[in-house]
Amino acid sequence: MPRPRSAGVVALAVVLVVALVAVTAVVVLLRRPLPDTSGEVAVPGLGAQVRVLRDARGVPQVYAEDPEDLFFAQGYVHAQDRFFQMDFRRHVTAGRLAELVGDAPGAVEADAVVRTMGWRRVAEAELPLLAPETRAYLEAYADGVNAYTGGRSPSELSAAYTALGTRVDLGPVEEWTPVDSLAWLKAMAWSLRANYSDELARAAAYGAVGDVGLVEQLFPPPSASVGEPVVGAVGSLAPAAATTSDAATATRGAAASGGDADDEVLAGVVAALADPADPVAGADRALAAVPDLLGDGSGATGGIGSNAWAVSGEHTASGEPLLANDPHLAASFPSTWSQVGLHCTEVDADCPFDVSGFSFAGMPGVVIGHTADVAWGFTNTGSDVTDLYLERVRDGAALRAGEQVPLTTRTETIRVAGGEDVAIQVRSSGHGPLLSDVVPELAAAGRAAPVPEDAPPAGSDGYAVALSWTALQPGRTMDAVFALDAAQDWDDVREAASLFVVPGQNIVYADTSGSIGYQASGVVPLRQPGAGLGQGTGTWPRPGWDPDYDWVGAVPFADMPSVLDPPDGLVVSANQRITDAFDPFLTADPDMGHRAQRIREVLEEQVAAGRPVTADDVEALQTDRVDPFAEVLVPYLLDAPLPQDPGSSPERRAFTREAVELLRGWDGTTTADSAPAAYYNAVWSTLLRLTFADQLPETAQPRGGSRWFTVVGQLLEDPESPWWDDATTPAVVETRDQVLGRALQQARLELTATLGADPQDWEWGRLHRLVLRQDVLGDESVPAPVRALWTAGPVDLGGSTSLVDATSWDAREGYGVTAVPSMRMVVDLADLDASRWLDLAGVSEHPWSGHATDQLGAWAEGRTFPWPSTPGAVEDAARDELVLTPRSTSAG
Repeated sequence: MPRPRSAGVVALAVVLVVALVAVTAVVVLLRRPLPDTSGEVAVPGLGAQVRVLRDARGVPQVYAEDPEDLFFAQGYVHAQDRFFQMDFRRHVTAGRLAELVGDAPGAVEADAVVRTMGWRRVAEAELPLLAPETRAYLEAYADGVNAYTGGRSPSELSAAYTALGTRVDLGPVEEWTPVDSLAWLKAMAWSLRANYSDELARAAAYGAVGDVGLVEQLFPPPSASVGEPVVGAVGSLAPAAATTSDAATATRGAAASGGDADDEVLAGVVAALADPADPVAGADRALAAVPDLLGDGSGATGGIGSNAWAVSGEHTASGEPLLANDPHLAASFPSTWSQVGLHCTEVDADCPFDVSGFSFAGMPGVVIGHTADVAWGFTNTGSDVTDLYLERVRDGAALRAGEQVPLTTRTETIRVAGGEDVAIQVRSSGHGPLLSDVVPELAAAGRAAPVPEDAPPAGSDGYAVALSWTALQPGRTMDAVFALDAAQDWDDVREAASLFVVPGQNIVYADTSGSIGYQASGVVPLRQPGAGLGQGTGTWPRPGWDPDYDWVGAVPFADMPSVLDPPDGLVVSANQRITDAFDPFLTADPDMGHRAQRIREVLEEQVAAGRPVTADDVEALQTDRVDPFAEVLVPYLLDAPLPQDPGSSPERRAFTREAVELLRGWDGTTTADSAPAAYYNAVWSTLLRLTFADQLPETAQPRGGSRWFTVVGQLLEDPESPWWDDATTPAVVETRDQVLGRALQQARLELTATLGADPQDWEWGRLHRLVLRQDVLGDESVPAPVRALWTAGPVDLGGSTSLVDATSWDAREGYGVTAVPSMRMVVDLADLDASRWLDLAGVSEHPWSGHATDQLGAWAEGRTFPWPSTPGAVEDAARDELVLTPRSTSAG
C-alpha cells in the first residue's frame, strides 16, 4: 500500500512545482517592467542633473535647471509609468491600431475612419506652426521618452506587451516623436467634439417621425436651460467681449444677403441621412469604432462634461479664492490623467515653469493645475465645431454653386499585425473628408437622397457625406498649454486661451492676488443665418452644393465670453449655456444646467447663511449626489395611477405600491446604499424606454442625461403629447399617466428579479457599479486570468448621470458606470500646499507597481490627498528620489 501513497505524493509535488514555476514566471514577467524610482541613472541628452521626487502614491515632482531638461525628464517618467498607454494612444491617433493589436474586431474599421480624417497628417502640419520654444520642448520630451525606452524590449516596458505578444508578433518599440504628442490633441478634440451625435440623432429622429416640430421637442433650445449661464447676458461681460466684432457682423451680413435657404432641399438632406434602414445608426457604429480615449463628449450620454467653479475670497474662510475642478470622462484604466509637478530650480525668463497638476501621458506639460500665482480648471464649452455635408459627387468632382469641383484623393495603407495590408482611398471635398467612403451606410443614404427636380444627375459616384470639423485645420493649441504652464496673471491666461483651437474649453480662473474669472476658448465656426432648418446653427446636416450653408470664418477671440471678478464672487461652469444671448453663437445643444444650478444653489445658500466657504466644503460639494430631476418627476410618480388592465391584479398593484412608497419623502440623494435611488433610476430608465423606444430608431433613443431631464420635464406638462402614445398599439392612444404607471410596475418587477423581493433591501450601488478596464487587455474576450491584471473593481457607487457627482450610465444598456469624475482637485489660493488632488486610479499602469489603483478607494469614498507643490512641502512628502545625470553618448 505504500507505493500508491508515494506515487500520489510525487504527482502532487510535480503539480506544485509546475504551479510554482508558472507563478514565478508570471511574477518575473510582471515585475520586469517596474521602473527604478530611486538612485541615480546616467542618461544621454540631459544638459544638467535632474531630480525626480515621488510621494507615497508615486506621483513625480521634477526639478531641473532649464526647460528642455524639465520636459526631457517628464518624458522619461511618463515612459516609466505609462508607456503602453502612450503607445496605444499614438497607434490610435495615427490610424495604426491594427498594426498593434492585429485584426481585432473594429481595429481596421477604426483605422480607416482615423486615416480618412487624417489626424496625424494634421498634427504633422501643426508642428512647423508652433513657436520655436514649443517645438524645442516637444523634442526634449520625445528625447526623454526615448532615453528610457532605448535598448529596452517591449516586455521590459510593460507586461501588457507580453500578454499582447501571445496574440500578435510585436516588433521593436518605435522612437517617440513630437508629432506623436501633437496627434493626441486630435483624440482629445474627437472625444470632446460636442453636438456631432446630436446632429446625427436629429436626422435619425426626423426619418422616423417625419415631423420637424416633434424632433425639436427632443432637443430643447438653450433658453430651456435651468439656472444661471456661466457669465450672464452679453451686456454684463468684460468690455473686450461685450459684442460681436464689426468685422464678423459685416461678414455675416454679407453672407446673409446671398439668398434664402431652401427648406425642401435641407429636408431632403435630412431624409437621406435618416433612411428607414437607419444609415445614421450605421454611421454611429462605424465612428464608434474609433476609441474615444477620453469618452464620448458628443452629447449622446450626457456623461462627458465637467464641473469647475471658483469662489472669491470675500466668501471664503481664508479670505483668498478657492478653485475646484473635476472633469467627467470615460472610466479608464490606467487613468486618463497623470499627476505631475514640473519645477524650474530657479524660475526666471529663461526657465519660467513652476507648475503642478494633471498631464496626459504622451504629451509634455500640465493641462489642468496651478502655477505659483494662478490656478485654472477646464470644462468643455460644447461648441458646435462639426457639420455634416451631403455632397453631390459626379465623376470625381463635387457640385458647388453650379460648378463641378474636383475632389482631392490619396491612398492610405493600413498594416495589420499577422494579416494582410488593407488599402483605402481617401477623398475630400472642400468641406472635408468624405466619411461615406468608409461608412457604407452613409454611402447608401447618399445614393437615395431626394434632391430638387432640376438637379443634374448624380452620375456613377452618387452622393457622399463630408465632415467639416475645426480640428482638421492645423492650429497652435500646444503653444497654449505651455503658455498656461508659465502664467502669472489673468492677462497671461487670456493670452494662452487665445491660442486654443480644439477642444474648446471653459477656463475657470483664480489667482493669489484674489481675483477669479472665466474665459471661453477654442475656434468656433461662423455660419450664415439662413432660413432653413437650424437657421444657420449647424444643428442639422447641410447641403454641400449650396454655398449659403458654408462656414464664413470663425468667432474672433475678442468676442468669446469672458469675465473677471464677477460682482457675486462666484464663477460656476458645468457645461451649461455660457451667456443668455445667442451672439456669438457657440452651440444650440449645451448641457441643460442641472449640475451648474445645484452647485450654485449650494454655494449661494452657504454664503447667505453667513458661513465662510472652506476647502472642506468645496471637496464635499464635488461629491454631492442629489438628483435635481427627482424634485420634478417624483410628484408625478406618486400621483400616477397603476395599470388597471386585466393582467394587473389588485395584488400586483399592491406589490408595486410597496416600491412606490420608497419615493415618498425621499430627498433625491443617490447614495450607493439608497433603496429609493435604486427604484427611482429603474423607473427613469423604464420611462425613457416606454416613451421613446417605439418611435425612435436606436441612434436617437435616450441614454439619459440633462437633455432628457428637460425633454421629459416638458412632456410631463402635456399629458396628451404624441410622444406618450405607444406606436405599437395603434388601436389605443396612451397618455402620460398610463406610461408613468407602467414604468412604476415594470421597474418593480425588474428590481425584484435583480435585487430581491423586499424593496427595503435594495441598494443603488448594487446596480450602479464601476469596473475599470484597460483598452486592449481588459476586454471580455481576453482570458480571465490575464484580464484580471488589467481591470479594477467592481466598485459600488452612488451618484448618477448629470448630478454633481456625475457617475454616468447609459439608460439603453443598464446601470453600469460609463463615465466618472476622472480626477478631483481643490486649489487653495491662500496656501497652495493646502490644496487637494486625486486621480481616479493611480499614476502607474504596471499591475504590481503598487500605484496602479492606490487612489481608487479614496476616489470612491470622496476623499482627496494633500497636494504639495512648494519645494519644502514636496521634500517633506517625498518617499523616493531618482537623480538623472547627463551621460555623454561616447560613454556608451
